[in-house]
Amino acid sequence: MTGTTPAAAADELVALPGTPLADAVVRLVRPVETPSVFNHSIRTYLFARLVAPRLALAAGRDYDDDLLFAACAMHDLGVASDGPHRQRFEVEGADRAAEFLASHGVPASDADEVWQAIALHTSPGIAERRGTLCVLVRAGLAVEFGGPMGAGQLDAVTEEQAGTVHLAYPRLDMIGSLTDAIVAQAAKNPGNAPRYSIPGEFLLERREFGRTRMEHACRSSRWGD
Repeated sequence: MTGTTPAAAADELVALPGTPLADAVVRLVRPVETPSVFNHSIRTYLFARLVAPRLALAAGRDYDDDLLFAACAMHDLGVASDGPHRQRFEVEGADRAAEFLASHGVPASDADEVWQAIALHTSPGIAERRGTLCVLVRAGLAVEFGGPMGAGQLDAVTEEQAGTVHLAYPRLDMIGSLTDAIVAQAAKNPGNAPRYSIPGEFLLERREFGRTRMEHACRSSRWGD
């Protein structure tokens, strides 16, 4: 926008929705996730919002920004410290998110869109065919992981934009911290880690090799972790 100062543009870039629902989501998630996983979830939203115009998607016309924020901010709620940890983390997080949204008056159809976006966020080739929220969460994650989940939208985010996002929400060894949390949750119950699922493979790879293939791949990602 003409006349916008660099500082104002940076503030706008990392601004969260600021609505009562978004604020409630932050109050739910921040205390029960590590700072690294919390920052990861917020960056996923910020990156998804940056990628949306590349996909010809506009807030208010093609998707609800509050629902996108809810899906991104809660997509790893299944590894939260206060969770029951009785299902694979994607499903557990989706269930908790949908229940939370219903308790805040969000219509069932909207809560179900968020449920799908969270439950399917580790399912490439499926999530992208289940609606706009699923597409945007996957796109935000692809940028957040810097390449290993797909590099198709990486150039939608400039180095300056990425620097602003990372300054506001530092990575804090994201891939290691997130993998630790997923593996810890998966190890609590055999049903949390079915074979060939992300939690199942992460648990197996950590036990057999000490490091997952994702951790190895992310060392050469755009962000270096």
